[in-house]
Amino acid sequence: MIPVMMQAVLLTGNGGFDMLNLRNDVPVPVPGPHDVLVRVRAAGVNNTDINTRTAWYSKGVTEATQTGGADGFAAARSEDSGWTGAAPAFPRIQGADAAGRIVAAGAAIDPARIGERVLVEPVFRGSSHFAATYFGSEVDGAFAQYALVPAVHAHRIETGLSDVELASFPCAYGAAENMLTRAAVVARERVLITGASGGVGSAAVQLAHRRGASVVAVAAADKAAEVAALGAAHVIDRTADPRELFGHDHFDVVIDVVGGSGFPALLDVLKRGGRYAVAGAIAGPVVDLDLRTLYLKDQTLLGCTILAPEVFPALVGYIERGEIRPLVAATYPLADIVAAQRAFLEKRHVGKIVLVPGD
Repeated sequence: MIPVMMQAVLLTGNGGFDMLNLRNDVPVPVPGPHDVLVRVRAAGVNNTDINTRTAWYSKGVTEATQTGGADGFAAARSEDSGWTGAAPAFPRIQGADAAGRIVAAGAAIDPARIGERVLVEPVFRGSSHFAATYFGSEVDGAFAQYALVPAVHAHRIETGLSDVELASFPCAYGAAENMLTRAAVVARERVLITGASGGVGSAAVQLAHRRGASVVAVAAADKAAEVAALGAAHVIDRTADPRELFGHDHFDVVIDVVGGSGFPALLDVLKRGGRYAVAGAIAGPVVDLDLRTLYLKDQTLLGCTILAPEVFPALVGYIERGEIRPLVAATYPLADIVAAQRAFLEKRHVGKIVLVPGD
């Protein structure tokens, strides 16, 4: 039986942890004709959750994401604090990662789908590729016992992995596979991956290795062994200058989620005709770009957010065939979301932190 009310965490505005409110009286959503209702069994924590809460997406903010992770950013402007450049609507149930089962379906959906185990594709495409809605941002997401999802974005999955393990995949692995797809990474290419111990970075290491690429990963020294085990041929310390280690024009592709002051070196070590793909800027969104490096070396810069249509179905296939593995650093009850976000911001973990809603 589906209850009338559910437990959920409501984000009530931009700011600190006090903006996260655990409630037990949130109405369970009712599916529209083309929707399914998913009983959320696990939900991953992502940078985008914290970035939305702290208003880091606002153009008034130039610092690293961790700087205001606890209290928000004083320089943020509410009118452009969403990832789309517009103001987000509050209250909002966040959470881009969801693993669970379909418990109800809209009138236009085959009722046989009820009971399916599903993984939710977190970017809901609209009338065009760039007319997209982010799960847990423009619509309510996975930090709740139940979530409403367009049926086409609830992907059936058959695997022996646990719900917690499955919830580690959607956002991080989707973003990583999207960057690799957009950059057209193929076997034997040299790929440099920054932030390789985080959710997206560690996923990119696995997924690039799966493609047969030669991976050099950037991570803290105390995390090097864990990152190497994911498929990196070499792991370099995040304080190192890759130009000193590899010289100029060494890599075919750079996969970046860090940005910040290290950005110029990434284009220097990229070959002529090389491809740079980015889906994050945890060290800072404002970088120094020498346009001469870009155009004289015929390089391509790729900004990557909205998943290409083929990305998530491919990801589900990789999971079902055991070609990639989950990397779960820690699990918290949904009620302990603040503790989970604090741990996330400390960046001592490798992989994903996952929340589990209660029954």
